Amino acid sequence: MTRFSVVAATAGTGILPEGPFWDTRRRRLLWVDIQAGLVHEGLLEPDGSILPTGKSQFPGTVGAVTVSWDGDLAVATADFVLLVDASGDRRVFNRVLAPRSGRRINDAGTDPAGRLYLGTLSLTHPSESEVLVRIEDDGAVTVIDDDLTLSNGIAWSPAGDRMYNVDSLRHTVYVRDYDPATGNCGGREIFLDGLTGIPDGICTDRDGAVWAAMWGTGQARRYTRDGVLDAVVDVPVPHVSSVGFAGPDLGTLVITTARQGLTTTQLARYPAAGALFTAHVAVPGVPVAAWRRPALWKGRE
Repeated sequence: MTRFSVVAATAGTGILPEGPFWDTRRRRLLWVDIQAGLVHEGLLEPDGSILPTGKSQFPGTVGAVTVSWDGDLAVATADFVLLVDASGDRRVFNRVLAPRSGRRINDAGTDPAGRLYLGTLSLTHPSESEVLVRIEDDGAVTVIDDDLTLSNGIAWSPAGDRMYNVDSLRHTVYVRDYDPATGNCGGREIFLDGLTGIPDGICTDRDGAVWAAMWGTGQARRYTRDGVLDAVVDVPVPHVSSVGFAGPDLGTLVITTARQGLTTTQLARYPAAGALFTAHVAVPGVPVAAWRRPALWKGRE
């Protein structure tokens, strides 16, 4: 078992940081603090630290952020996807959930062609009807899964022929065949289950392995394409929330952590909870495609 050490990358902490996204064209890191309604921006330094360069406030929660090739942001708020252009202008692009539905958008991801996928979670009661959806070029919402307990991380293999998605409360990561040219999904199969800790955000590396943030364990774990655990990053806080590769060579694993869910005693014991950490791991990551913003996609409430 290979173990990698971490660098404390940010001095500040958030409530529920998630979704690190490397903007390849602008060489910047984006991430969200879900409960604070913030989208953060920063620069990855050679020593593994992250220099914060800006943040934007949004009403309510912010489940994820991604960026188009021309720099427009797609921000997943509680109910809808919001477009933020380079001038800062904000416009509703697509409503995914009805207002006051008792649910919110959680994690998101873009497939190798830039299609946007989003998942949901329940805010009110245990659920087995949360969804994983894809937003089509015409704004239509295609349901991929409708029986999840808490839809979380989404990632693709290096060739784009396998799609992974997390169902956190079942402690399960699913896999299916995938056609990146058409977006067609094959039948869902179990990739990992019976996991200790709760799987949260995921990403993939160039060998086709899956890195998973394991909430409650203080670990990010690497599983081979065959589902074998072969590497671990130990993080000095309990709630590891997400992972993503960053840097010009995608050789740095960025790990987000959370303060949410910790007691006062735990917060005193783990003062770095809610910070970002980085680790230089052996195999670089897979580039995450820029969001393919449809040119004629009209805003809507």
